[in-house]
Amino acid sequence: MAAETEEPTARQQAVLDAVLSLMVEEGDKLTMTAVARRASCSKETLYKWFGDRDGLLAATVRWQAARVRAGRYDRPTLDIAALRDSLKGFAATWLTVISSPTSIALNRLAIGHAASRKSNLGGIVLENGRFAIGERLRPVLEAGREAGLLAFDDSETAFRSFFGLVGRDVQIRLLLGDILSLGRDEIERDAARATDQFLALYGRTESAPEA
Repeated sequence: MAAETEEPTARQQAVLDAVLSLMVEEGDKLTMTAVARRASCSKETLYKWFGDRDGLLAATVRWQAARVRAGRYDRPTLDIAALRDSLKGFAATWLTVISSPTSIALNRLAIGHAASRKSNLGGIVLENGRFAIGERLRPVLEAGREAGLLAFDDSETAFRSFFGLVGRDVQIRLLLGDILSLGRDEIERDAARATDQFLALYGRTESAPEA
């Protein structure tokens, strides 16, 4: 791919989805040959697009993390309702992603590689997942502060608080094999609750929702 920030083409997206499905099915046995076969393309094409196996994995993690986005908002006219909707949208998409079989398989694999130092997959997931998602939400938090809707000294600390309120113990339970039923309605309720809790902690007194 020409640059990390470019949106993958439809054909490249199909390759990345093939990688995710293979991770669910085969875990650590993922190979460039298997990806080429599943995606119906040549290994030469994979190397041309992604460089090597680590490049392919990094692009896959970015593609998975790209599904987590804050809702749209107009910065100059941002009000508490728009801020809440944006944060809630972020929370809902993040919960949807981390509870998916592909995300669970990817994170389990990354944890195993980080522990054994078998590859840099752990670092790839951290850099292109958690850290990239934090940078994606930072402008929303800072826009809320500029609009007088939020009060915090450090946006990273505020993000980590929000991240914790949204995720709670969900991800660790899923990674350890707990069977959680996270349907769309439950995810929406959890996202709304986490957003309101965050606004109660960081919202300006005159703009935070009532408990």
